[in-house]
Amino acid sequence: MNKAHLHMVFNHFPIIGLFFGIGILLYGIVKKQTILTNTAYVIFIICMIMGKVTMMTGEGAEEIVEKLGISHHMIHEHEEIAETFMKVLYLLGLTSIVGLFANAKKHAKAHFVTYFAIVVAIGAAILSKSVGTSGGEIRHTEIRENVANDGININHEAIDED
Repeated sequence: MNKAHLHMVFNHFPIIGLFFGIGILLYGIVKKQTILTNTAYVIFIICMIMGKVTMMTGEGAEEIVEKLGISHHMIHEHEEIAETFMKVLYLLGLTSIVGLFANAKKHAKAHFVTYFAIVVAIGAAILSKSVGTSGGEIRHTEIRENVANDGININHEAIDED
């Protein structure tokens, strides 16, 4: 298994885990269940760790796909979005650690941490779409914009076959 394969294995965890964490956190807020809130925090911390692992395998994956003739511009665009996404995941992970401690100490302001965490998590989820799509477009040409498909591009315009 090379770094490109590892990158493809790990890159799904931060994105998918984020959505599970948001769902659990929202349910925990509605039900006022600290155990659910803490569960979401642990998921967010795991997402942060898996995001870091994904970033660590990204450089090796970049070297491999560039040798396959993939545009450096495309890879660089994905890398820039991923770095921004990772910064938001770091913030979410650190917020989750603070939230776990606040809940453990039954701090009166623990609910503020929860609301901050949900806002950061939703921001990360929005970014996850861009990072996932830009990464997928590197090798999955079928999801790129304006890709020819049987003489029709995705904008449904006929392509000249002169």
